[in-house]
Amino acid sequence: MAKKNKAPARPAAAQDKPATLKDLLSADVLDKLKSQANELREAEQQQQEKQRQQAEEARKAEQKRKDNDFEYLLENSNQDWKKYK
Repeated sequence: MAKKNKAPARPAAAQDKPATLKDLLSADVLDKLKSQANELREAEQQQQEKQRQQAEEARKAEQKRKDNDFEYLLENSNQDWKKYK
C-alpha cells in the first residue's frame, strides 16, 4: 500500500503575523483615538434621541390637531349610536 503524504504541521504562527496599526501606535495616541470614538458615539446617540423626541412631539401635535377636527372625529368614531340612548 502507498503511504499518504501528510502536510507538515506548522507551529503557531503568532510570530509570523505582520505588525498591526495597533501595535505601531503609541498608547497615548491609541487612548486619544478611543476617547474620540466614544465622544462621537455619544454625540450620535444624543442626536438620535433628539430626533426621536422631535418625532414624538410632531406626532402629539398632529393628534391634538386631529382631536379638534370634527370631520376626523366623525369619520373615525364608532357608528353604533344606539348604545348611547
